This record gives sequence, C-alpha cells and structure tokens, in this order.
Amino acid sequence: MTMRAILALVLMTGAAWADPVGITPEMVSVTVETADGPVEIARVQDNANAVTGDWALTSRPCPNFCIQPMVPAEGVTPIGELELLAFLQDPEAVVIDGRISPEFRAGTIPGAVSVPHNEAADRLGELGCEPDFEGFECADDAPAVALFCNGPWCGQSPAAARRMIEAGYPAEKIHYYRGGMQVWRSLGLTVVPGE
Repeated sequence: MTMRAILALVLMTGAAWADPVGITPEMVSVTVETADGPVEIARVQDNANAVTGDWALTSRPCPNFCIQPMVPAEGVTPIGELELLAFLQDPEAVVIDGRISPEFRAGTIPGAVSVPHNEAADRLGELGCEPDFEGFECADDAPAVALFCNGPWCGQSPAAARRMIEAGYPAEKIHYYRGGMQVWRSLGLTVVPGE
C-alpha cells in the first residue's frame, strides 16, 4: 500500500484513529451518585472538540468579570479537577454550585447542588449547622464543601465562601474550585442540566 493510500484511509476513518481522551492515564471516567441516579463523568472523545459560545470568551470587562484570587478567604483550600472528582465520589462531601439558579439549570457539574452565592450564608442549616443569634454554630463534623462558579473570572463562589465563613462555617472545611464551569467545559468534562 502506498503512502498516499494510507493517508487517504486515515483521513476517511478520522474518528476511528482519534487518540482516546482520558481524565488521567489510569482513569477514563468517574461515576458519581446524583439525585437522579449515577452519572458517568468523562471527557468528550472527539479530538477536535472545542469550547463555543460564551464559554469561549476570554476578555470580558472587569468589573464584573475580574480575575479571582486562588484563595478567596483565609483558610479556604484551592482545588483542581482531580480533587473535585474525589469530592464528587465522597458521600460525606458536598459540591456546591454557587451560581445563580438560571446558570445552574443551564448546565452544571454532575452531583453539584445549587446554593446561589447570595443564599449561601442563610442555608448553612442544610449543612448541619444550627442557627444562633449571630449566624450559625457549625459542629466539628460539618461536611467538607467544594464551591465553584463560572470560572477564574467569576466572583460568585468566592463571595459565597466569604459569606459562609462570616456566618460561622469553618473556613478549613471549604474548598474552592476556581476553574469552575469554564475550565471544566474546556477540558471536555461531562455537564448536565441542573435540576
């Protein structure tokens, strides 16, 4: 077979010759439990996949779209995608989408719960905290939480983290996925409609 024939065969079968897209070399997908049952998180297998629409925009005006710090408040731990996947698999941990409800419904990370940033301080009871006169009293066994929003330029989850701490949630129990939906989507990871 000539080189030209081999090249033509490769071009005709493009997708079949695509390299597999894993999360890590050892991990192709992760299954997480959601309120609607198990969901498999994987990366899009199309090697030509690209981010489109608003997620492809890189230069939005600041304010409102200012780059957020890696640590939004003292004591909060920044995390990446692999740590977030571990959170999603931990039945004791809670992954919180801090965006407003319409953004959550349009698409979120499987297993995330919606707690809009402007409600975070008032909903600590859902995380096992007890109301007191100045906010909430949270026990040592309060769950670890991971907050995210639209991406490195989104201030919704950093605001939620600060408000939760002010209301009494332990900062050391809060983790921040700064990459948010923009980086999650740019990596081709599974997105589901928010319920």
